[in-house]
Amino acid sequence: MHAAIRPFKSRALLSSAAIPKQKSEGRTMHLPPLQLLRLLLQAVAALCSRLALLCLWAPELGAVPPPVPVSVNYHFTRQCNYKCGFCFHTAKTSFVLPLQEAKRGLRLLQEAGMEKINFSGGEPFLHERGEFVGKLVQFCKEELKLPSVSIVTNGSMVKERWFKYYGEYLDILAVSCDSFNEEVNVLIGRGQGKKNHVENLEKLKMWCQKYNVAFKINSVINCFNMEEDMNEKIKALNPVRWKIFQCLLIEGENTGEESLREAERFIINDEDFERFVHRHKDLPCLVPESNQKMRDSYLILDEYMRFLNCVNGRKEPSRSILDVGVKSAIQCSGFDENMFFKRGGKYIWSKADMALQW
Repeated sequence: MHAAIRPFKSRALLSSAAIPKQKSEGRTMHLPPLQLLRLLLQAVAALCSRLALLCLWAPELGAVPPPVPVSVNYHFTRQCNYKCGFCFHTAKTSFVLPLQEAKRGLRLLQEAGMEKINFSGGEPFLHERGEFVGKLVQFCKEELKLPSVSIVTNGSMVKERWFKYYGEYLDILAVSCDSFNEEVNVLIGRGQGKKNHVENLEKLKMWCQKYNVAFKINSVINCFNMEEDMNEKIKALNPVRWKIFQCLLIEGENTGEESLREAERFIINDEDFERFVHRHKDLPCLVPESNQKMRDSYLILDEYMRFLNCVNGRKEPSRSILDVGVKSAIQCSGFDENMFFKRGGKYIWSKADMALQW
């Protein structure tokens, strides 16, 4: 569109030189007034047309460029086998994109500048017993050549067989663990009958070590675990990162009339969260994120590949990147790029660049 707009010489259109003249017996005769008026009106119409094009073009000149989707969290499924009371991406649908459509969307993101993709849910290993997410992980590393590919999981569905097939393509496995007390896990909603969540965590750490995958732990700090001292357990597991989140309310997901959870009873205040952070401040792997840091500093794609805007305390979806492209959809994401970098959103996230010490 920009190349089609050529400089417009309005003076030339309005000058007498632009008005056709008639010659008669060696003399130049000017046109009658009515014809002259008609030509002048045509010139003004042409000028207005060019100005209209410039008005359409001008907003782009001063517009703020959309953020680059350097790091994206793709929640491709909402289905889960746990019932965590504070979950903010609940099982409202069972929809999962067909594999090829998911790959098409991931390619669009890579072309727009994505360097890191994180697959989440729901529980990513629940759909097709992990084959679906495994194929996406392989595609992102082999074909898209992304520097970093990661998964967030509760760990209960992961098998060693999966690591044998797909471990080489995965940079980081983040396992959710909110407590090292099994009774607290049951209260939170991570209880799995006779299975022990903490024992499973140790097994996953061992597989990550065996298949050269960076091991990470995510914990949501809430009223049931805020007094717990996790220093020794975290030291023993030695994750590359231990990210702790302050329990967050999202309207329509874990609070409000339309929600599938009632997370109000899990909420802690900022002072409680800071006390937990202070108790564990000497752990080098600690990465704390308060509600303020979390809310707008993540690019979240839902199961339809729509960016979710959480600025107003609820998830407002954009149109799908599969329909309108990344550049258009991301403008409705509410993404705070400055906060993303301020909270340390970009770090050493490729296992090729990590010194994995076990």
